[in-house]
Amino acid sequence: MSEQVPQQTPSTPASGDSSGEFRGRVEKLLGDILGLMGFPARLDMKDAADGSLSVALHFEPAPPPGVEVGRRSQVVDSLQFLLNKMLHRPGADRRWVMLGAGVHPEPRQRREPQAAAQASAPAAPAPAAPRAAAAQAPAPAPAKGGQRGAQAPAAKAAPASKGEGDERSVTVEEDAALKAAVRQLAEKSGSLGRFYAIAAMQLEDRARVLTSVEGMGGVKVSAEGEGRNRRVVFTPDKPAPLPKRSMLPDDEDDFDA
Repeated sequence: MSEQVPQQTPSTPASGDSSGEFRGRVEKLLGDILGLMGFPARLDMKDAADGSLSVALHFEPAPPPGVEVGRRSQVVDSLQFLLNKMLHRPGADRRWVMLGAGVHPEPRQRREPQAAAQASAPAAPAPAAPRAAAAQAPAPAPAKGGQRGAQAPAAKAAPASKGEGDERSVTVEEDAALKAAVRQLAEKSGSLGRFYAIAAMQLEDRARVLTSVEGMGGVKVSAEGEGRNRRVVFTPDKPAPLPKRSMLPDDEDDFDA
């Protein structure tokens, strides 16, 4: 277990023993998780306007790959999900913890009930055009040579959405270290029947991963998702059920045990 990361004096003092105890649990769990990741961080906590606890992670000396100061990332989002899952007991009052890389995250936006109802209401259908107006519309003038007017040019087809073909069409240089690691992960996925995914990668790195596993059997590797959620997924040909002991606990007592 890594050494506990010292907490910076929060800008807003704790409002009671329960608040101070909650911050202590947050500090301990975050320190342990970041220590196991190999990326310790200095924690700056403060009470957010929406009632949640805001925590700025000042990584020392550098943040993990895929994490940029002041921007959201899948690494920080996953860490935030895991932390809240471990903090909250089933059936107990919950206080959400928001994480930010180098800065405090923006408060969650809450929609007003009236605005939410208006957004969910179906749009009113547009009134039909009067038949008289349609009848008065002039017919297209005949073209030369006795032919009818030329038809309007067909609309341009919408560009195809970005898919797996984008990575396959990119020409990149081979990375020996990345290739060895990816092939090892693919072999592990196929032999154990486990699903794996690599997120927060650039287009060129995803292309290197797909190129590195070409010709391997027992597993299918593909790129899925759109935008910042796009990832490389390893799907075994023969999936195996996940052992119950390896699932995340729902209760903190189970985690401490």
